[in-house]
Amino acid sequence: MNITNLLGRREFRNFFLADIISGFGVGLTTVGANWYMLQATHSNKLVGMYLTVNVLAGFLMSPLAGSLTDKFSRKQVILWTFLGRAVPMSLIALVIGYAGFNLWAMYGLAILTGAGWITYMAASRSYVQAVLPEELLGTANSFIEVSLQVGMFAAGAISGIILNYTGFMIILVINIIMFVAAVLLVAAIKADSPVNKGVNEESAGFSNGLAYIWKHKSILSMGIISILPLIVTQLFNVSSPDYVSTVLRANSVVYGFADMGYGVGGLAAGLITGYLINHFKNKNIIVFFFTLATIGLLTLYWTHVIPLTYVCTFSLGLSNSALRVVINTVLMHRVDKKFMGRATSIWNGTAQLIEVFASTLMGVANDKFGANIGFLWMAVIMLIGAVWSFIMLNTTKLRSKQV
Repeated sequence: MNITNLLGRREFRNFFLADIISGFGVGLTTVGANWYMLQATHSNKLVGMYLTVNVLAGFLMSPLAGSLTDKFSRKQVILWTFLGRAVPMSLIALVIGYAGFNLWAMYGLAILTGAGWITYMAASRSYVQAVLPEELLGTANSFIEVSLQVGMFAAGAISGIILNYTGFMIILVINIIMFVAAVLLVAAIKADSPVNKGVNEESAGFSNGLAYIWKHKSILSMGIISILPLIVTQLFNVSSPDYVSTVLRANSVVYGFADMGYGVGGLAAGLITGYLINHFKNKNIIVFFFTLATIGLLTLYWTHVIPLTYVCTFSLGLSNSALRVVINTVLMHRVDKKFMGRATSIWNGTAQLIEVFASTLMGVANDKFGANIGFLWMAVIMLIGAVWSFIMLNTTKLRSKQV
C-alpha cells in the first residue's frame, strides 16, 4: 500500500526518475575519473589529490547549500544543481576532447562535481521530507537508495567498458545528457513552498542550524554515525582502482565490475531495507550492517581473489546503502523540517572535511604500503560505527519503539 501511495504521487515519481538518471551520469563520471586519473598519471597520490579537491569543494559549499535549501524552493535548488553541473561540464569535455588529458581540467571537474553533489544531496533529501507524510518516509528512502544504486551499479560496469574502448570525454557527454533529461523531469513537478518562507535571514542562517543540532545531542550523535559510511565510500574510491590494477593485476573491465558489485549491493539494500525497517528495530539493523561491512573489508585486506572481491564489494554496497536508508529515516522523523537542509549539509560537509585529509593520506599510504592497506583502515572505521551505534542507541533518547 505504501508503494502504491508513494508512486502515485507525481512529485515523487518524477523526482525518483530524475534521481536514477542523474545518478547514472554521476556514477559514470565518478568511476571513470578515478580510473582515468590513475591510468594517465600512474600515481595514487594524484588520484587521492583529485578526490581531496572534490570533497574540499563539497565541504566549502555545504554552508551555502544548506541555507539555500532551507530558504528557497527545493525544486528550484535541485534544478540549478543539474544545470550548474551540465554547462561547465560541457566546457571540460571540450578541453579533454581537443587536448587530451589535462590535470587542471580534471581539478575543475572535481570542484564542479563536489560542490554540485553536496548541494543536490541537501536539496533532494529535504525535498522528500517536505512533500511526503511521515508514514511514507521509510519507503521513500528505500526507493531513493534504489534510484541511486540503479544508476551507480549500471554506471560501474559501463564506465569501465567505455574507458577501455573509447575515452573519458564520452563519459562526460553522457553525464551531460543525463543531467538535461533530469532537468526536464523535475521541471514538470509542481514547485514546493519554501519551508522557512517569511522567516528572517538570521533564523534561516547556517549558524542557527548548527545551534539546533548542538542543542539536540542525540541527533548530533546519530548524524555523526551517518557520515561513517560516506567516509568509507570515499576511501573505497581511492583504494579500489589501484587494488584492482596492482594487487589483482586486472584491467578496467574488472574494476568496473567490482564497482558494479558495490552498486548491486546498494540496489539490494534499497529493495529490502523498507521491509527490514517495518519488521526489525532500527538499532539492530544498524549494528548488523556495520558489522557485515567490517567483515567484508577485512576479507578484501586478507584475500586477493577476483570473484571474492565481487562478493565483498557487494556486501559493502549492501551495508553502506542499508545504513543510509535506516539512519536517514530515523533523522527525517526527528529533525524539524525547517532545519533539514542545513542538518543534511552539516553532516555531509563534516564528512567532506574528514575526507579532505583521509583521501590524501590514503593515496600516500597505498603508494607506500600497497593498495590493500586502505581496506584495513575502512574496516576499523566501520567497526567503530558498530560499537558506537550499539552503545548510543541503547543509552540515549533515540531509544523508542522505532529504534
